[in-house]
Amino acid sequence: MALETSLETPAPVRQIANAIAGWVDRLGAVWVEGQVAQVSRRPGVNTVFMTLRDTVADISIPVTCSRTLFDGLNPPLVEGASVVLHAKPSYYANRGSMSLYAREIRMVGLGELLARLERRRQLLAAEGLFAPELKRPLPFLPGRVGLVTAPNSAAERDVVENARRRWPAVEFEILHAAMQGPRACAEVMEALDRLDRNPDVDVIVIARGGGSVEDLLPFSDEALIRAVHQARTPVVSAIGHEPDQPLLDLVADVRASTPTDAAKLVVPDVADVIRGVAWSRDRIRSSLEAWLAREQSGLDALRSRPVLADPRTLIDARVDDIALLRDRARRTLGHALDRAADDLVHQRARARALSPLATLQRGYAVLQDADGHVVTSVGGVAAKARVSVRVADGRIHATTTKIEPEETHG
Repeated sequence: MALETSLETPAPVRQIANAIAGWVDRLGAVWVEGQVAQVSRRPGVNTVFMTLRDTVADISIPVTCSRTLFDGLNPPLVEGASVVLHAKPSYYANRGSMSLYAREIRMVGLGELLARLERRRQLLAAEGLFAPELKRPLPFLPGRVGLVTAPNSAAERDVVENARRRWPAVEFEILHAAMQGPRACAEVMEALDRLDRNPDVDVIVIARGGGSVEDLLPFSDEALIRAVHQARTPVVSAIGHEPDQPLLDLVADVRASTPTDAAKLVVPDVADVIRGVAWSRDRIRSSLEAWLAREQSGLDALRSRPVLADPRTLIDARVDDIALLRDRARRTLGHALDRAADDLVHQRARARALSPLATLQRGYAVLQDADGHVVTSVGGVAAKARVSVRVADGRIHATTTKIEPEETHG
């Protein structure tokens, strides 16, 4: 029922808002087709917020759904997918906004195509084809760059011209292939195989300009993905523009957002390299000069020491010490010799004092019989026996005439 209002009896805002909410609520659940333009999942909120855009007109409407419904979709819902929603329109009087609360979500058309691609991505990822540890680094300065692209395409000009602008000496091995349509996948795989078998090619670039999802389907083909995975040469994927991401971007060793970006990735900028070489050379020179100055300073410090400035200084300082030690050694040796001489004299005197010859010199004699035995008793010799008398300066031979024993007194 229409509200009866006039200039004199206007309706308050709340009444109008509630009336609009009632009219929208009477619409009931509807099926709506559109493209998901934005998805927002807020932490801790059980509601997922989306924006559904018309595929023809520039019209969009907010959509909400439960997190359970959203998480249960397989493959997951992504931005850009075409969907059909079974939703209930709702008007929020407090904010004056309307949205659709989705009860069921089905992907159709492009959305169904994206769903298939997502399922393929999940299967290949599960096999490990997209593992980061499999990515190979690009050579710093490739001798020859292999390029797979469409003939006379803007992508070819972007890659070649930008690469030669950065490094004029770069060489290209260009193989042309269809970049869309039913023959694209087979021709790109053939070109990739030829370049991969060429030992002169150090890196391979697969380049194509932007296009629709359907145009880029060959670069998500499973056969091409596996061929790139098995290639021994590093591969750069330069397909489409920044928002485009075919599966080739995931399996390639390096993803370039555009063909121009691929040229910047595969060859260095000669000006940057020259600046880097100059900087490194200056740094090495500075380090070498600092090292030489440090070593020269050390040598100067050593040469300034007295012992190195005049090596005789050390010898001269020891001459007096050597003279003192020599005199001390001579005195010590003289004292030792004097003591030894005195000891020798004393020992000789003692030896002479103990010698039988010294006794004989004092007037004593030694009597020996004819056999040479020393006679110590009168009983050891008979009368008229031949004897010899040993005196200090010779021997006297005699014959005994009489034996006279010494009388003993009691």
